[in-house]
Amino acid sequence: MANKKLFVGGLSWDTTDATLGAFFAQVGSVVSANVIIDRYSGKSKGFGFVEMSSEDEAAKAQQELNGQSLDGRSIAVSE
Repeated sequence: MANKKLFVGGLSWDTTDATLGAFFAQVGSVVSANVIIDRYSGKSKGFGFVEMSSEDEAAKAQQELNGQSLDGRSIAVSE
């Protein structure tokens, strides 16, 4: 089974790799979760990537978590 990477946009500046991973773990097995950080300011760029352990879990995450609130912001989940 191939891992499937999802793009997550609209993240709060408070969201961390750990909180992003925990949020997606509600719907499946998370392989990795990375919030993209600006190397100059050290702040989140407001988006990240979550790798799910299967296509099915990625589809479920996209379906169930797209538009949901994480750290007070509505997130966008896409491939």
